[in-house]
Amino acid sequence: MNRRGLIALCALAALSLLALTAPWISPYSHDFIDWRHQAVSPQLVDAHWLGTDRLGRDLFARGMQALRVSLLIGFVAALVSVVIGVAWGSVAGYIGGKLDSAMMRFVDIVYALPYVFIVIILSTMFERGSLAALVIAIGAVGWLTMARIVRGQTLSLRRREFIDAAVVSGVRTPQILWRHIVPNVAAPVIAYATLTIPQMILFESFLSFLGLGVQEPFASLGSLITEGAQEMESAPWMLLVPATLLTVMLVSFNLLGDSLRARLESRDG
Repeated sequence: MNRRGLIALCALAALSLLALTAPWISPYSHDFIDWRHQAVSPQLVDAHWLGTDRLGRDLFARGMQALRVSLLIGFVAALVSVVIGVAWGSVAGYIGGKLDSAMMRFVDIVYALPYVFIVIILSTMFERGSLAALVIAIGAVGWLTMARIVRGQTLSLRRREFIDAAVVSGVRTPQILWRHIVPNVAAPVIAYATLTIPQMILFESFLSFLGLGVQEPFASLGSLITEGAQEMESAPWMLLVPATLLTVMLVSFNLLGDSLRARLESRDG
């Protein structure tokens, strides 16, 4: 891993540790209302380190709680997309023939549709504010590129000697996929999954900006940015805090993903 990848990994580790330990660091909970300090700027007095919002809620506590929610949504939605993409791509690539053509044509059709509109439609089909429904809706459209990557890797693996040996030995297709195909495509899957996480977080942030994402009493970075955008002129810290957290997190994930991908390509070369 190169230097940029290591810096990104350290930044993500620091953000994750801060988000997890924030309830013990901050004297305020994310839903505590300090009526004496409403919309105050960042200060050390009264331990409002990043200021408060219009209701007097501490932005450090709110920001860390939103960071936890955004990371959870990003990781779980990415996991959903990885599971679907690996299963779809490995089956299409290994079986081949008409099944492969039909499965990949379906991927092409879905690819042609705007991702955001699909996510919005899926999210409106479930209970508004449900984290589980939100994760499923976001993850359900993030697997297309993963399926293509896994299919390409599976097509090359299918011609290898150890696959032929497994077929001759009478190993069933599901076992070949699980024991031989999936482990051998793990490296590119992990590299691309790292790039999928920020994509999932951006989807959620956009939905929260539209009011279709995380609902009160929970908060995500997207919902905090929505609140901050409404107070941008009078209380700019309400926008700067979540926007900075989101930017650092997305840049770190992208740098880490690029580093892993470059390392994988150099090893294959």
